[in-house]
Amino acid sequence: MSSEPALALRVEQVGKRYRLGTGVHHNLLAERLGAGLRGWRRRHGEDAQDFWPLRDVDFEVRRGEALGLIGRNGAGKSTLLKLISRITRPTTGRIESWGRIATLLEVGTGFHPELTGRENVYLNGAILGMRRREIDMRFDAIADFAGIDQFLDTPVKRYSSGMFVRLGFAVAAHLETDILLVDEVLAVGDSEFQRKCLGKMQDVAQEGRTVVFVSHNMHAVQRLCTRVLLIDGGVIDDGAPDDVVAKYLDEVDPSQTGAMARIAPDAERQGSGEARLTSVGMSTVSDEPTTSLYLGQPFVVTMTYDVRAQIAEAAWEVGLCTADGERIVTAQSIDYSAPTLPLATGSHRVDVEIRTFLLPGDYRLEIQLHDAAKEATIDCVQRALRFHVLNAAEHGDDRYPWQSVRGYVRPESTWTLGAEMETKA
Repeated sequence: MSSEPALALRVEQVGKRYRLGTGVHHNLLAERLGAGLRGWRRRHGEDAQDFWPLRDVDFEVRRGEALGLIGRNGAGKSTLLKLISRITRPTTGRIESWGRIATLLEVGTGFHPELTGRENVYLNGAILGMRRREIDMRFDAIADFAGIDQFLDTPVKRYSSGMFVRLGFAVAAHLETDILLVDEVLAVGDSEFQRKCLGKMQDVAQEGRTVVFVSHNMHAVQRLCTRVLLIDGGVIDDGAPDDVVAKYLDEVDPSQTGAMARIAPDAERQGSGEARLTSVGMSTVSDEPTTSLYLGQPFVVTMTYDVRAQIAEAAWEVGLCTADGERIVTAQSIDYSAPTLPLATGSHRVDVEIRTFLLPGDYRLEIQLHDAAKEATIDCVQRALRFHVLNAAEHGDDRYPWQSVRGYVRPESTWTLGAEMETKA
């Protein structure tokens, strides 16, 4: 391996192949003979059932760069991170890296379920080649960041998915590594912890360490990353975050007809999957479908769900976002001490009336369903529905006299003109 101090990663002509239909045990002699014949045909190029999630992937990552990987579900992003972290080997090509790699690819990755949180911190450090004294120096920072002090001496097999992610990210981000690989697992944590994680990853990049970040949260990608790759079996685009994200979003917006968006089963989404959003609609409080709101006009969001497994404590979240996905307003079903609700299997409709004063412009809805008991996201669809706020009031003559207004929300405010101030000569 050559020495390239300016590079952290080099990926050359990398491909990954999986053989479909393998791994079946054959007990009968006829089945064994049939399997052997099919194997001979595959070796000779006949009847092959090959699946290539990645082919001919080429790119380099410089030291200190924050690289984002975006793309549809099944595009090969997570497979690529597993190849870089050497969890699996490429079928073709090669990957070179310079420095120690920390990975957070799946909930609980690298943890031994029978060991406590404290013991797993030291185990992970030892795997990275760190001395106990080095881990001791960082332990308090890890525990403080994870925020699960009372559970540090509990076996991690008893942790919730949220606790797993908190400790896993804290370990990966604070131990002495050169390259940090982070997959979509941050979607499991709550919004406050996600903000902490993004801030920490920015700190890591500013320290000169390298971050490779897979996410469906386009605003997070734009905030964190200095460069983005659009992946779909290979590298489709490589460039500045704003440019690549805009190209991707143009391709993945849900199909919207008027004030109703149908969310396809294979739409871009995050979550554990016990329920799936199937449609989103917007209407006035008098039940008239609309996607054009007047200044300050309240509106109703209607969501329909296909629930596949019973949810004991369901909680909904509707985010109002800018056109590029930045969250500016959040409404949750548990706001103002509202209880969580049990959700049985089957089809369900949920309505929420939202009262806020948005400034003129284009907006998007982000819809989330959470399991409050497990501190986990069940389903999250970004950019679920497009709508526009007009520069005009529904009643009266309220409007802005200029073309463009900075910002997104108009708060209530009271202005007072004081007495004229004396000036000193």
